[in-house]
Amino acid sequence: MRISSALRAGLVAFVALTGAGVSSAALADSGSIRISVLKGGWVIGASGGSGTLTFKGRNYPLSIGGMSAGFVFGASQTHLSGRVSNIRSPGDVAGVYGAAGAGLAVGGGARAIVLRNEKGAVLELSGRQVGLMVNADLSGLAISLR
Repeated sequence: MRISSALRAGLVAFVALTGAGVSSAALADSGSIRISVLKGGWVIGASGGSGTLTFKGRNYPLSIGGMSAGFVFGASQTHLSGRVSNIRSPGDVAGVYGAAGAGLAVGGGARAIVLRNEKGAVLELSGRQVGLMVNADLSGLAISLR
């Protein structure tokens, strides 16, 4: 049975592209992250905080900042921890993470969120929020290495 040269070339290209995609995904790694964010606002909100990325046995300090616009009222502090995936180096965590959401925290409550930045890093975070915060907003969170 003879395979035409066009079909053979297409099959070779498909195998090459598939292999390249698998190898780049295989190079991605994961780590753990802990952050503490203080958020406050009246219509427009601001947030700031710090955290630590643990990647390949080393700790990297983080700075957290952000803005939100929409309906925001109150102040809260949130402590989150979890996993960061799809990173090749600590610098891949740095970037802007966007979210749209609504929430209410009076006293204390649980939070869970999944965020992705422009480099493809994925944060899967959960933790506790303390304070009085009512929000229905668009918000952005910027993480940088210190």
